[in-house]
Amino acid sequence: MMKYSKLMQKCINLAKKANGKNMPNPFVGAIVYDEEKKEIISSGYHKKYGEAHAEVNAIKNANGNTIGKTILVSLEPCSHYGKTPPCTDLIIKSGFKKCIIAMLDPNKKASGGAEILKNAGIEVVEGILEKEARELNKVFLKNILFKKPYVMLKTATTLDGKIALLNGKSKWITNEKARLKVQKLRSKYQAIMSASGTILADNPKLNVRLKNKTSPIRIIFDPNNKIPLNYNVFNNDARVILINNSKLELPKHIEQLNFDGNFDKLFKELFMMGICSIMVEAGCGFNSELIKADEIDEINHFIAPKIFGDGLNFVSGLNYNEINDSIQLKNIKVEQIEDNLLINGKIKIY
Repeated sequence: MMKYSKLMQKCINLAKKANGKNMPNPFVGAIVYDEEKKEIISSGYHKKYGEAHAEVNAIKNANGNTIGKTILVSLEPCSHYGKTPPCTDLIIKSGFKKCIIAMLDPNKKASGGAEILKNAGIEVVEGILEKEARELNKVFLKNILFKKPYVMLKTATTLDGKIALLNGKSKWITNEKARLKVQKLRSKYQAIMSASGTILADNPKLNVRLKNKTSPIRIIFDPNNKIPLNYNVFNNDARVILINNSKLELPKHIEQLNFDGNFDKLFKELFMMGICSIMVEAGCGFNSELIKADEIDEINHFIAPKIFGDGLNFVSGLNYNEINDSIQLKNIKVEQIEDNLLINGKIKIY
């Protein structure tokens, strides 16, 4: 299956080219392959929500050269009528002999494509680079399985885990290249979420300062109505969702959402408002509340070679009696950024 692994990696790389324009649909790439000649005939990916799926684009690009060939797809071909017809129908009609799939579709409306292809006499091979395909579509998986946004927490601390001095000063803990990495992370998430403590302390813009990149939607957690409306986060250069229990007259670009103390309900409401992925940049209090509420899926933790001693922690109030009961990140990746480190890990894997 090694040849299929290499080809499936190409499918996954193709899928990434959508760069988020596919959301809320999954990232999908496809390749039409000639087994006898051992060559790729064509390829395609799902470019934009509502437009042709990856299989359709790959088949179209094959210019009729599909009979007896193999099609590789990073996600099980859909079997239902949505904004486009079922891809299974087109694969069968195109005369493919074999279909290689990375992962099955968790969406019950779209799943079942593999069985349909098998019943049509097409050989189906499943699970090629499944782990990589699931990582690619971690946001889609969380959305479909739980009807909630995928939530990533970004932190930046000293070696001793401080996000600020006791007097609140925090600029800058990390180096310039690490801060550029944060900008790139922001550009990959649909929304950025912060809370009143951080916003009152720093008055951040929470935008993306990269060329040709769109700033994320801002989700501002301020249930006690502490942040003045003239703060940077309320600028009209991006959609704003204000989580606030007060009845305020707000500019048209600011939507208001009430909070009753239930984070599960809050994130489900945000998903209903079209929010698929969120990057959290906040302080100790809000970080801790989200972790305790089990709402964080992934952490990107920047570490600078500084020691503050007394200072503000990035999280608190998590008390465990046994080491094995504590939160253990999985699928760890470590990146050195000059004299800084970035540790990425998952709390939950979908």
